[in-house]
Amino acid sequence: MEKLQNRRHFMKTLGFVASTSMLSSNNLFSKQKINKREVVFDLINGGKNKNYTPVGFFVHFGDGYKVGDAAVNRHLEYFRAIDMDFVKIQYESEFPKLGNIKKPEDWIKMPLYGKDFYEKQLYVVKQLVKKGGKLAPVIATLYSPFMCAGHTVGSDLLTEHMKQDPESVKKGMEIIAESNLIYVKECIKLGVDGFLASSQGGEGFRFKDPAIFKTYVKPYDLRLMNEIDAACACNILHICDYVGDYDDLSPFYDYPGHIVNCDMVVGEKIMASKDIAKLFNRPVFGGMEKRGPISRENPEDLKMAVKSVLENAPDRFILGAECALLGNIDWKQVRLAVDIAHGNIVN
Repeated sequence: MEKLQNRRHFMKTLGFVASTSMLSSNNLFSKQKINKREVVFDLINGGKNKNYTPVGFFVHFGDGYKVGDAAVNRHLEYFRAIDMDFVKIQYESEFPKLGNIKKPEDWIKMPLYGKDFYEKQLYVVKQLVKKGGKLAPVIATLYSPFMCAGHTVGSDLLTEHMKQDPESVKKGMEIIAESNLIYVKECIKLGVDGFLASSQGGEGFRFKDPAIFKTYVKPYDLRLMNEIDAACACNILHICDYVGDYDDLSPFYDYPGHIVNCDMVVGEKIMASKDIAKLFNRPVFGGMEKRGPISRENPEDLKMAVKSVLENAPDRFILGAECALLGNIDWKQVRLAVDIAHGNIVN
């Protein structure tokens, strides 16, 4: 869904770039080893940013890197290349499309996907916990039941079914949430530090009646998020804007999550990250627009944008984008953003 350009103009003019020749050999953080786990957990537990801002920019690695050791190695290669402060595990086991769910009453036919369905994804989780757990917090991606339902029949058809007969769709949501919990519990057993828990369904275009989200979407989000909140110490609430903007974030204020990640554009207003921090009373993760200057090669604009984001950030802040970056992003661009946030670029 194409977003309104006039609402995005400010965010898309923000970005950064800098040359590696600008690295300062006298900078404290270029000389000392940073414990990324300590930095992130200190922030969660009330600590404030000082001269080092943690960073998380996430990407999908594309065909050839979704499963097996190829996926494991690609995740670690990216983590090291950009010096990220999370080992974030992309989710590549989307529910398959089903042609037999055509009407709301067909959701009773939704199959329950068990542990075997997630085996390839769980292998990647297991290996990245083993190889990356001492390097940084390991975060698994978790799609909400609503998102998985959308993968099953398509987002538009799911929305129409919810409008027509949400009680019938609810039967499918129950089954999907049960399946999602199998994946969650297996990831917890494997030792992940937390999840990036993604929610959709509350976008401004989706439902005119807010009761649909409140009654038929949110409870299933919370079923998963309460589970991970009880077991993990580093969960990120990701209010996903992939298919549309939000007019109101208040339905998410009471969601669990140690960190919040969302778009700064809410309705017709561009929110400051400090305002987001006050609304959610937790560290904010974001500030950069995924299709903004970080995706283009303009060193001065990129450098200026990152510095602007950091200068106007709340005391507890993690630099990142509001969603995954484009798959063809130049990793050097991302690394330069990270270096500015980490204090390695001072000019």
